[in-house]
Amino acid sequence: MISVVAYSLIMLGAIQALLLAYQDYSIRTHNPGGFIRYLPPMHDMETLLFQFLGFGFVCLSASLLTGFLFLEDIFAQHLVHKTALSIAAWFILAVLLFGRFQFGWRGKTAIRWTLSAFAFLMLAYFGSKLVLEFIL
Repeated sequence: MISVVAYSLIMLGAIQALLLAYQDYSIRTHNPGGFIRYLPPMHDMETLLFQFLGFGFVCLSASLLTGFLFLEDIFAQHLVHKTALSIAAWFILAVLLFGRFQFGWRGKTAIRWTLSAFAFLMLAYFGSKLVLEFIL
């Protein structure tokens, strides 16, 4: 259950990052029309993004920790893809959150790191099933 919550929060963060990227693009091209007018200010959008990612990181950490504690062999053949990709997503999120609080990363840097962490996590959940069922 914790894994599903973590995936959901990080997915919401990825959607938030896409909205933030579109909002940034619209403002930079001097075309803030359409639904962009109804979005909150970029600072609020960015704050919400990091709240999603912070809670998602905590849930993903708990999920990985409980997996290490309760599974006999978390790196078994049928789990190794999921474990490795989830750890990679966890590491990317850790670097992003550290960079945010230590160096003030925001904007395009935060968007890229968020989307790459989500891509790894999406591959962990759906890609490992694809690999196991169709390739192996």
